[in-house]
Amino acid sequence: MANDATYETYYVPHDSKLPIFASMGIFLTVFGLGHWLNDMTAGAESSVGTWIFAAGGLVLGGTLFAWFSSVIEENHAKLYSQQMNRSFVWAMSWFIFSEVMFFSAFFGGLFYIRMFVVPWLAGEGNRGPSDMLWPDYVPSWPMLNTPDPERFPGAHEAMGAWGLPLWNTLILITSSFTVTFAHKALEKNNRQGLIMWLAVTVALGVVFLFLQAYEYHHAYTEMGLTLNAGIYGTTFFMLTGFHGAHVTIGTFMLFIMLLRSIKGHFKHDDCFGFEATAWYWHFVDVVWIALFVFVYILGS
Repeated sequence: MANDATYETYYVPHDSKLPIFASMGIFLTVFGLGHWLNDMTAGAESSVGTWIFAAGGLVLGGTLFAWFSSVIEENHAKLYSQQMNRSFVWAMSWFIFSEVMFFSAFFGGLFYIRMFVVPWLAGEGNRGPSDMLWPDYVPSWPMLNTPDPERFPGAHEAMGAWGLPLWNTLILITSSFTVTFAHKALEKNNRQGLIMWLAVTVALGVVFLFLQAYEYHHAYTEMGLTLNAGIYGTTFFMLTGFHGAHVTIGTFMLFIMLLRSIKGHFKHDDCFGFEATAWYWHFVDVVWIALFVFVYILGS
């Protein structure tokens, strides 16, 4: 048994209903998003799924605000021991690992379709007869200008890599440097530098989202690249869309860290909230680099 000099008390929070509300918010968000996307592919102009998605987002956002506010208050009250802090580190590490597996599934699906399914549809191997889709079908990626657009919809052209996607890549790579500069400023107790570099990182995240929204508008209105545009459209929007959602969450997290920094939160030896957000942002940047290579460069 540890003696009194080395024993650390472990703070156990009181019973809370917040996990139940968080689960409800996640369920409504996912259910509403699925309903919304199905209506979009069916050509419906409006969807009740939009309102369910919005309601779920509000419930989840309000729950997380209350939950993290409680955690911040407990930390400022010095209730946490080093053991508790280690549990935070492991929790964030496993969360990011789960996100790695999440995106690995989508990248794996893209690889499987391009390397196996498309050739099988042309009769390669023993998986299917030739001419499965239409006479003289030639396996290629992306599948554009199909002979029967109503039955086999496709985009008019592939999304190029050297326009907005390249700019967005440079923006996210730059943001990884700026959030690192903010961390270095915090380690030196440079509050002004911390706030300045965090503000720059948040601004870069907002610019990225603006450019991606413009790219989506261009794809839908001018390129025929929609969720209905066959497997190319589906994989494109699933990968880039989920990444955009992660950038939105990461930008919001960085904005909260900025507000906390302005209020005087964080010290060089007590800043895990900021560090966890920086880890998440670096992960989002790495995923985008993979997207840029496999979806934009090799996918066009």
